[in-house]
Amino acid sequence: MEELCAELYTQEKIRGFLHLYIGEEAVVTGVMSLLRPQDNVMATYREHAHALLKGVSANSIMAEMFGKIEGCSKGRGGSMHLISAHDRFFGGNAIVAAGIPQAVGLALASKKLNEDRQTVCFFGEGAMAEGVFHESLNMAELWKIPLLFCCENNYYAMGTAIERSQAQLNLSKKAEAHNVTSQSVDGMNIFEVIKKTKEALDFIKREGRPYFLEFRTYRFRAHSMFDPELYRSKEEVIGWKEKDPIHYLVDYMKEKNILPIETLQNLEKKVEEEMQKAISFAENSEDEPLQDLEKYLYENDL
Repeated sequence: MEELCAELYTQEKIRGFLHLYIGEEAVVTGVMSLLRPQDNVMATYREHAHALLKGVSANSIMAEMFGKIEGCSKGRGGSMHLISAHDRFFGGNAIVAAGIPQAVGLALASKKLNEDRQTVCFFGEGAMAEGVFHESLNMAELWKIPLLFCCENNYYAMGTAIERSQAQLNLSKKAEAHNVTSQSVDGMNIFEVIKKTKEALDFIKREGRPYFLEFRTYRFRAHSMFDPELYRSKEEVIGWKEKDPIHYLVDYMKEKNILPIETLQNLEKKVEEEMQKAISFAENSEDEPLQDLEKYLYENDL
């Protein structure tokens, strides 16, 4: 989906900002595989995969990218603001770290209402340099709020290497400073992601307290489509691409005779068909009429 989005962006069919998740797929795939439809998820502006795996249709995501009214945010959010209350997917947030306190609120509400829901919040390591990260973890532990904090550490907050912006590079220690149980995980290995996430979710359910996971991963593309990517070497990117989580999983399943080549080819064909249908749906969707320009500005418009 994202490879096609990059192509569509160069054709100016997708406008605005576009932040690709390519290279980090093992993190969201592993975590989402353990969640249920009723569970809450909060993400960042790099959230296409999160929305898709939470159940938001490829059609509504692509239409949103195209700015069409059939999009999941009615064409008003675009790439950075995908949301679907029906699927319990609450964004998509363009402000760094803004989703963290919102997730605390979602988890607290579920606790107060005695709902059978897990709440998971995704954010990058750059968000951990924001004060609201510490405020949120402190409150979550102090009030015993059941919430899984998932840090997708791709080592570059936009174009700034983590060692240039944060004195403590062991991110788990930052969570431990607030007495939040934490682990660091190889975010390029889906089996490790699933194992550690299950441990975390079991802990949260058993103890009724928050948990912090640092997933050490890497984005293969630039920060956004506008990024000239002058802050890291091509050799570094190539080195990380050798750890590609998708290739790792495919090679593993072939080696274990779990994935016949015919099955893989059929899967790839189905994916291609689904994406082409999504693009066609987006291209044929309606633009918002001008008379609706002032809709949704106030609560009574909803």
